Amino acid sequence: MNRRIRVEVAYAEPSAQSVIALEVPAGTTAAEAVALSGLRASHPAMPAAPALGVWGRAISATAVLQSGDRVEVYRPLPQDPKVTRRALARQGRTMGRRPGPGAR
Repeated sequence: MNRRIRVEVAYAEPSAQSVIALEVPAGTTAAEAVALSGLRASHPAMPAAPALGVWGRAISATAVLQSGDRVEVYRPLPQDPKVTRRALARQGRTMGRRPGPGAR
């Protein structure tokens, strides 16, 4: 029985993003799917052991994928968002959110 499943592997940098559709054997892990995607060739800055997720939920590299899964390869944040917010607040700026209704 050589059952195959369809998955996607996604990675984004500020200047480029890629989503690769794959057909892999059932039982393929998240790390194996990332390796099979070939994303490292087009994104050399990708971390060697990146954090991974499926549809926005963190998973381990050894998690076995299901048909329809979208493996997301996460990159580290350049700076802690709390530090960024504090620095912007000192300058009287925000992180780009628009004020809600009735805000002044």
